[in-house]
Amino acid sequence: MASIPLLRLLLLLLPLPLREHLWPSHHRPNDVSAGAGELHPIFIVPGASCSNLEARLTDAYRPSEPSCGALKGKGWFGLWENSSDLPTHHYNECFKEQMSLVYDPVANDYRNFPGVETRVANFGIARGFRSKNPSHPEWCLAKLIGALEEMGYRDGDNMHGVPYDLRYSAPIPGQASQVYSRHFREFMELVETATEKHHHNKKAIILGHSLGGMVALEFVRNAPSAWRDKHIEHLFLVAPTLSQGFVTTVRNLVSGPRNLVYVADATDLSLRPMWRSFETSIVNVPSPGVFGHEPPIVVTERRNYSAYDVEDLLAAVGFSDGVEPFRRRTVARMNYHEAPMVPLTCINGVGNRTPQQLVYWDGNFDEPPQIVYGEGDDIINLVSMLAFDEDMCRQPGQKGRFKSIKLDNASHGSVLTDEWALRRVMQEILEVNRNSK
Repeated sequence: MASIPLLRLLLLLLPLPLREHLWPSHHRPNDVSAGAGELHPIFIVPGASCSNLEARLTDAYRPSEPSCGALKGKGWFGLWENSSDLPTHHYNECFKEQMSLVYDPVANDYRNFPGVETRVANFGIARGFRSKNPSHPEWCLAKLIGALEEMGYRDGDNMHGVPYDLRYSAPIPGQASQVYSRHFREFMELVETATEKHHHNKKAIILGHSLGGMVALEFVRNAPSAWRDKHIEHLFLVAPTLSQGFVTTVRNLVSGPRNLVYVADATDLSLRPMWRSFETSIVNVPSPGVFGHEPPIVVTERRNYSAYDVEDLLAAVGFSDGVEPFRRRTVARMNYHEAPMVPLTCINGVGNRTPQQLVYWDGNFDEPPQIVYGEGDDIINLVSMLAFDEDMCRQPGQKGRFKSIKLDNASHGSVLTDEWALRRVMQEILEVNRNSK
């Protein structure tokens, strides 16, 4: 006989009107803790725009404008929490300076702007995610978290949010990253606490969406094999941005970060220098092994650029500073294909117009490109998804523990907001909880 939590899970998979008929919301218990220990603890790693950053300015900070030093010596403040407030306080220019990173070629790593200390807020709390774009409050997994709560998950108990600093890229094993060394250590401690102390050694489910999918994957790949076996039940990657790359990354790099870093009253072009200082800006450029020579990803009257020509493209768009970190960090990622060697489900939307080629015909990279579209989830190209699937399936230790799900007409964002698509994701989480011992 199915247990009470599993009955709730099964009801959750029904369409909303039928679910309300069978189990009206006003009849549901407020305390769903009964039997919640039967569920595997889940750790949610959100998309790029959902984590909140706090900053502290030290004596070493030398602001470009005197007003930018107003908070110097006054402790921690919300640097990237509610970006709609930035223009109100005339803080846009200060924000861009204090968010910027500096590449350190000696350490082959990235650092904060001198005199700026940062930390991620609300670590461990799923309800701590916040969309910075008021036009898209649904971007930060509120519907997923709500569905998990209906399932019997409780924030801070057997459900945890794992925000991160979007500016840095999660490293492949062996790659330097001061920020992620600390972040992964804290993530491991969070998992250990939840799996060992509170839930009868129930292993963890880790779910990452978009850029959070890349963070989740690298977290698992960086963890020792014995630790993975002991603590991880299942890894879900939902619309992950992976090292196979995608063309939208190039558009953001060339023309500015559309929708990724929302700041009221700021144009993509005005945010472009800040965006280019982030390692994130170059980490998902199309991989030559996936995209090849044809078709070119950028077209101009004078020259075309394929995935093999990224260094030349960086120079052409005025970002020569990006060549060394691209060569020393991003290329290594493109050539790293090791599977995480844990049960893995990758869920992508397909059937959407997705940028495949960018045309800057007159060579003016300050103007928006004409876009040639292909197949994908409206952000990630289908060819990248299929290349990742192939990488996983050709490794014997992963092949039997890998599942790829393609949801037709679900987009990069709607895969976790459209009810029918979310229901499919929840069905997979149900299966893991139902099938585990």
